[in-house]
Amino acid sequence: MADTTELTSSAQASSEELTQAIAELEEYRERLVNDTLSMAQRAKIMKAQALANLQPQLTQLDATLESLRQQQSTLTSGN
Repeated sequence: MADTTELTSSAQASSEELTQAIAELEEYRERLVNDTLSMAQRAKIMKAQALANLQPQLTQLDATLESLRQQQSTLTSGN
């Protein structure tokens, strides 16, 4: 019985950790885009060029976010 309670609280903690990690990554992604565009504007670089340079990092962040969301979905549907 203790094992089941332990697993449930462990899964809950993991779900909460995933939720927090997703929120932090989303905030980081938004801040990265905003800061990059702000710096590009100050440096008089075209927005499209700045975003093109940023795209590999955004793609990696998006893939990580999707993976975390899938893990979270698996955890929540398993409960």
